[in-house]
This record gives sequence, C-alpha cells and structure tokens, in this order.
Amino acid sequence: MKILITSDWYIPAVNGVVTSVKNLRQELERRGHEVRILTLSQTTRSGERDGVTYLGSVAAGLIYPGARLRTALGGKWVRELVEWGPDVVHSQCEFSTFFLARRIAEELDIPLIHTYHTVYEDYTHYFSPSVHFGKKAAAIFTRWVARHTDCLIAPTGKVRMLLQNYQVERPVFVVPSGIDLDRFRSEPDPLRTAVLKASLNIPQEHTVLVFVGRLAEEKNLSELLRFRANLGPGGVTLLLVGDGPDRQRLEAEAAALGLETPDVVFAGMVAAEQIADWYQLGDLFVNASTSETQGLTYAEALAAGVPVLCRADPCLTGVVRDGENGWQYRGEEDFRRKLDNFLAHPHRREQISRQARQSAEEYSAKRFAERVEAIYLEQIARCTVRGIPA
Repeated sequence: MKILITSDWYIPAVNGVVTSVKNLRQELERRGHEVRILTLSQTTRSGERDGVTYLGSVAAGLIYPGARLRTALGGKWVRELVEWGPDVVHSQCEFSTFFLARRIAEELDIPLIHTYHTVYEDYTHYFSPSVHFGKKAAAIFTRWVARHTDCLIAPTGKVRMLLQNYQVERPVFVVPSGIDLDRFRSEPDPLRTAVLKASLNIPQEHTVLVFVGRLAEEKNLSELLRFRANLGPGGVTLLLVGDGPDRQRLEAEAAALGLETPDVVFAGMVAAEQIADWYQLGDLFVNASTSETQGLTYAEALAAGVPVLCRADPCLTGVVRDGENGWQYRGEEDFRRKLDNFLAHPHRREQISRQARQSAEEYSAKRFAERVEAIYLEQIARCTVRGIPA
C-alpha cells in the first residue's frame, strides 16, 4: 500500500503524537508499505526531505501548547502527494493538516482514517475562560471532524467512550499506540545510574519516584508535590523529567511546600536517546494525570522495568494491574499505603520489575502496525465497494 500520514507535529518536535507516528511509519515500512508524511515545518519555510513534506507554519501556543498554524498554501506540495497516489490517508491531528488530509482523500476518493489523540475538554484552560463552554465546543468540533472521516482510531476504551458520548457516528476502533520496545529493554547500568544520581545530588540510598513528561497544568503535578511534602524530609526523591509551561509555577510551589533538592529535583529536558536511563533512575514511575488518552510514558516506564504508581483512570484499564506491574491510587491515603507497601517489600522489586517488562509487550510498535494495517485494508475494501455502481 501507499500510505499518507498527516500530522501537525513530527520530528524534531517531541510529544506522544510524534512518537506514535514515527513508530507507525517505521513498522509499516518494515511490512513493505510505502509511507509518506505531511506535516508542519518548525519555520515558515516549506520543503520535502526523506519522504516527509514540511509546510511552513508559525507558533500558535495560545490556542494549544505546542500548536502551530500553517502559513504556506501548500498547493504544490499537495499536488505532488495527489500525483503520488496514496491508497489511504491517516490523519493524526484535527487542525492545519486535517484540512489537507480531507482534501486529498476526497480528490482521490480514498479512505480517510483519523486517530483521536487528545481529549480537548481536559485542556479548556488553554482556549476557553469557561470550562462548560470549552467542553461543549470540544464535542461540537469533534463531531465535525468525525463527519469528514471514514472511521476513527481511539488509543483506549476511555477515548472510544468519550467519542460515543459526543455522539460521533463513525466507527471507532480501539488501537493502543505502540512504542519501540528495543529502546527500553536493556538492563539498568548500575554505574550509569550512580553517576546520574550523583549529578543530580540524589543520595544513592534514596527511593526515586520519577515522572517523565510535559510540566503542564493538566498533568496534575501539584498533587505529586503535595504528596511528597506530606511524606516529610529525606528518604524519597520526586524526580521530574521534562519541561513545559508550568515549570516556573511548580518550582515556586515546591519551594512554598518546603521542598528542595534532594526531596524534589527538576531535571528539565533530556536527550531522547537517553530516556531509558532516566526512567530507570526511578524505583517507581509516578503520574497524577487524568487527562491522558493513553499516556505512552506509562508503557515506556513498564518496558524499562519500572513499576507504575499512578492516579486511577479509565485509560489505564488493563494497563496498570495492581500488585502485578504497579498500582493505581484513589487519593493521598491510598497513594501512601501503596508506596509504603512497595518500600516494605524490597525482595519483591525484581519480580515486579520483570512483570512490568512483560506487560509492556502488548504495546509493541509491531503489534500496533499490524492492527492499524488491518483497519486500512478493511476501509479500502469498503471504499472500493462504495465506488462500484449498483
């Protein structure tokens, strides 16, 4: 097949959508398909490189964090993609590139499949002063997007339920996004771990609770800071790996709670190729967010052999299994009880780490691509039947 994937974000941007698209492309190409990407440039200049068409754009972070708006008309580049003749278009974002995906699919009369990555009603603080209005606008917008597709892909059952509540009428398939397990399979290097801890002024004997992701309001990191403060000084380090619009506020909040190094450490952005080392600095991966559609960081932590302690959320049904590869908590008392249980049984850590790695196999990029490929073939067959005169 010839497959066109459209996304407002792609390399060198770093987020869950980029990771999903990159892994999907790689695995589809391994399966013998020809894949091209249509995305937005990080500058106002357009171009094409290695099968990726970049259209000029400008930053629009006031609309949504990391958002960009297309400035180039794109006629020449869209025409080249139409002439290439894809069999299917798979869009990953609802804004600039979605309109081009729709145009190409309509002109060629081929299926348009859309993956719904973002629960916009959890991000109303970025675009609406009213939570009620923001949620209503998100539902209306989502229905509009869905009407122009042949089907949708949801990363979890939680997202499919949301789309059903929005009264989306198109078929919705649940396909968890895949990760490159090979990046996380290596065993921790004790020397590397010791050096990283020393560089961060984390005592070697400290239990490390690691979070990896954007420092943003919807991640609910204030809860983790409050929980850490209530544990009292010493013994446990909360390590926040990543950056984002909320970092300055979170640092001020940590100071107000009396938290300082090594009780809390803000590591900032780290190199993507070293991210497994940073996960493995943690004894537990922690997350308090309820805004995730899937949360690839959960799967990455498990693949790295790090059990998860996170706020309970429908997107984690079947992902984080209590006592097997981690725990879901439902409030501070529950968090503390499960943390204390983990700390009290150090002999079980090797077993639960092994079980975490095993559970991550469900989220391999290979399995992800197989499932998406099957949807492509089904929709192409439906489109072919649709085009045959009665």
